[in-house]
Amino acid sequence: MELSGKIIQILPEVSGNSRNGNAWRKQEYILETGGNYPKKVCLSIWGDKIDQFGIQMGEQVTLGVDLESREYNGRWYTDVKAYKVDRTGSENNAPSQNSMPEVSSFHSDNEEDTLPF
Repeated sequence: MELSGKIIQILPEVSGNSRNGNAWRKQEYILETGGNYPKKVCLSIWGDKIDQFGIQMGEQVTLGVDLESREYNGRWYTDVKAYKVDRTGSENNAPSQNSMPEVSSFHSDNEEDTLPF
């Protein structure tokens, strides 16, 4: 699954050790999608991919993500984990999804108006 949007917030990195003693680290980001009804999505990147991707505040990105839900004490929790990052550049370079094609005129000047009203 892919998500596209702008990184609007970078949360503090979290790290620790697993039960087996392995070190882990996680970085969370807030991505705001585009369109008429933008949504905010909290996503995480784990381990060495944090440095490899190097996501910065304000970047336009398209992310490959995995969604996973798990149950704990009768409640469900969903993780959005990014595994791939594509930089799409600035919003001005991308074509607008809401743009309408330009229409110079509805009929030519030499065409006779045949509408009854």
